[in-house]
Amino acid sequence: MVVIQFMRYRTLLNPIVSSRERVALCAFVMTLVSVTLALPATKAADGSEKIGATLSQLVESHCLDCHSGSDAKAGLDLGSLRSAPVIDNLAGWEKVVKRVRSGQMPPSGHDRPNEDSLITALESLEISLDVEARRVPRPGRTGTFRRLTRTEYRNVIRDLLALDIEVEAFLPADELSHGFDNVTVETLSPTLLNRYLSAAQKISRVALGRISGTGGRTVRVKPDLTQEEHVDGLPLGTRGGTVVTHYFPVDGVYEIRARLARDRNEEVEGLSKPHEVEFLMDSRQVSRFTVRPPRGKPSNDEGYSAVSHAGVDLHLVSRVNVKAGTHAVGVTFLKQPSSLLETQRQPLNVHFNMYRHPRLGPAVYQISINGPFGRTRASETTSRLLVLGRKTGKVGDELYRAKELLSRILRKAIRRPVVDNDLSGLMSLFEQGNQQAGFEAGIELALSSILIHPEFLFRVERDPKQLGTGESYQISDLELATRLSFFLWSSIPDDQLLKLAEEGRLREPGVLESETSRMLADPRSQSLATNFAGQWLYLRNLNSITPDGRLFPDFDDNLRQAFRRETELLFEHILKEDRSVLEFLKADYTFLNERLARHYEIPHIFGSRFRRVVLTDDSHRGGVLRHGSILMVTSYATRTSPVLRGKWVLKNLLGTPPPPPPDDVPALEENTVEDSASVRKRLEQHRANPACASCHDLIDPAGFALENYDAVGRWRLLDQGSPVDASGGLPGGRTFEGPAALEQELMDRPELFVGTMVEKLLIYAIGRGYETYDAPAVRTVVRHAKRKQFRFSSLVLGIVQSPPFQMRTTR
Repeated sequence: MVVIQFMRYRTLLNPIVSSRERVALCAFVMTLVSVTLALPATKAADGSEKIGATLSQLVESHCLDCHSGSDAKAGLDLGSLRSAPVIDNLAGWEKVVKRVRSGQMPPSGHDRPNEDSLITALESLEISLDVEARRVPRPGRTGTFRRLTRTEYRNVIRDLLALDIEVEAFLPADELSHGFDNVTVETLSPTLLNRYLSAAQKISRVALGRISGTGGRTVRVKPDLTQEEHVDGLPLGTRGGTVVTHYFPVDGVYEIRARLARDRNEEVEGLSKPHEVEFLMDSRQVSRFTVRPPRGKPSNDEGYSAVSHAGVDLHLVSRVNVKAGTHAVGVTFLKQPSSLLETQRQPLNVHFNMYRHPRLGPAVYQISINGPFGRTRASETTSRLLVLGRKTGKVGDELYRAKELLSRILRKAIRRPVVDNDLSGLMSLFEQGNQQAGFEAGIELALSSILIHPEFLFRVERDPKQLGTGESYQISDLELATRLSFFLWSSIPDDQLLKLAEEGRLREPGVLESETSRMLADPRSQSLATNFAGQWLYLRNLNSITPDGRLFPDFDDNLRQAFRRETELLFEHILKEDRSVLEFLKADYTFLNERLARHYEIPHIFGSRFRRVVLTDDSHRGGVLRHGSILMVTSYATRTSPVLRGKWVLKNLLGTPPPPPPDDVPALEENTVEDSASVRKRLEQHRANPACASCHDLIDPAGFALENYDAVGRWRLLDQGSPVDASGGLPGGRTFEGPAALEQELMDRPELFVGTMVEKLLIYAIGRGYETYDAPAVRTVVRHAKRKQFRFSSLVLGIVQSPPFQMRTTR
């Protein structure tokens, strides 16, 4: 009987919804599909449980009008589901749970069952589904071959060879699927293979410092970057310019050249008086120049002064002796005394456009680094030491030494122990290079071969030969170690993790938990903030968005990058301090520098450095829903979009993305109502079309609650001259007004947000889309995390210990 089963397993399930919102949850389906404490279940012929007679009546009276037959809405035929054992329709029931949990079903205006029936039904059904998942695990199948993404490739080269490469110059961006770029990576086109071949040759040559001739790199500063104040990473007392991290392959003389920004008339912007320009290497001055306005005619005056704007920066070039390795190259201006202009209107913070907001002083356009010049020889860099080791002074067998060096590198590269078969091809290449140009040439040739090894470029998980089709099995310790390191670091396992996996100790009691905690504390876990959060929260989209300059004249790249950094720092803070992930939703602090604080109208914050700022009770800032980054990526260039914002909330915070619009539904027409109409009024006309209303009634209310923020995240009380109407709602009929109320509604149902975050982390961790059979694992992680106050580490550890992460299904 389900009553007995429910009582036996109830302790496994913590209450998921608060009493206040259970009424709003759509229980008519759950009441219909679950067995209450007073209602026995019926048995199928094989002894499996089916829904009871009373439940069957409820399905018939409340659901079948919409959910029956071949034309059942959402493809959910409850008429068929109710007549079969629950275990025969796990996917269907999981869809029911998902919709009811989020409040999307039944639609607004439909009758709802009483609260107690809903609670009992929901918990009982989830217990039945979770027990079945424990009995027969369904971990799903990841691809046998999964190529490294561009981000992973850069990180692997960093950890394998201590090289920080400019990966964008080698590889194209990866396509997104299910919200992440590490899902559709099972193929390798001939064009991409050629890119990997070229990258392998260049990287192996640079790692060993075996370069011939000179090379160059040019970095251009974004044209909408304001350069009137101090730039983070450059010395205090300077203003503007930029700093570039560059790898110098050998000791030698390198040329650094700078060009200044010009307007459309090819005149240097802001050059009305002399300015001092400094070239820096690791914050140390290596050269200083003076740039002066052109004189219009030749002059013998002391100092460099060009005749025209074309030549005012030709002398900004310096040749510098540089030690091999990674260095920070900076070009900046000495800060000149300035006074605050007295104006009737608040001056803009931006200065990069000669017509709308001209520069006050000259700005750097680009930096070029070329070299080395003259005779060079390989230097003892960290990369070279990692490949060749330290010289002992002893003359030994070159073949033995080469085999030892290549074995060590290959083991880390392919993430498993090396056998003789793996080395035969490498040693042949070494001998070939050794005979032609010496020992290091042989190592270079073999190293380039390692960097195109199939098990380096691909993460390989093979099915055990003895298993049949569709069987579940536990992946090996080595495969588990690789999954763990790419999940937390987007890179290869380090020596400690790899050694534990080789010894088969990773699943010993406490070992996996200890390694997970150690890796989260490692600086490499920052990739979760830049790689995972950057995709989950759409931060990667910021660079492609430029608000309309006429409507938002105070926007520049400084603000764009500050938006991104604020959200990344919040994520990093929660990760490093192991705080509750609910602080993503509601926090009494944020991270600001002076530029962002001015935009948010928060006083007493000065300088380019970001710092944690505790907010006042009346502040309009806090969780991610109040971050300029999120508000801008969910807006258009000219206005806010409640549709985009509502969809973002449903998809990324509630885990219930709306369906895509039908092909024949027209877009929102901007000019169908008077120009002064608010976005809300325009959308009301859009929803007048019944085909539009079915989805927009679900999407728009959550976005309307954020209407107090404009398209660049500023707080506002008026829209087109009328008071902002920020009344909104969430699925299930719950209505409220403003961002604070939206946050509180989400906080009142923490399991919904935490469950969604676990789903996103799981997709990112295992590299495949979320499926209905993953739901029991997600619920288990959420229940365990609740006991730890939803701390970040509890989510990660729960995922690492889950069947989808530790197991796999055969093809």
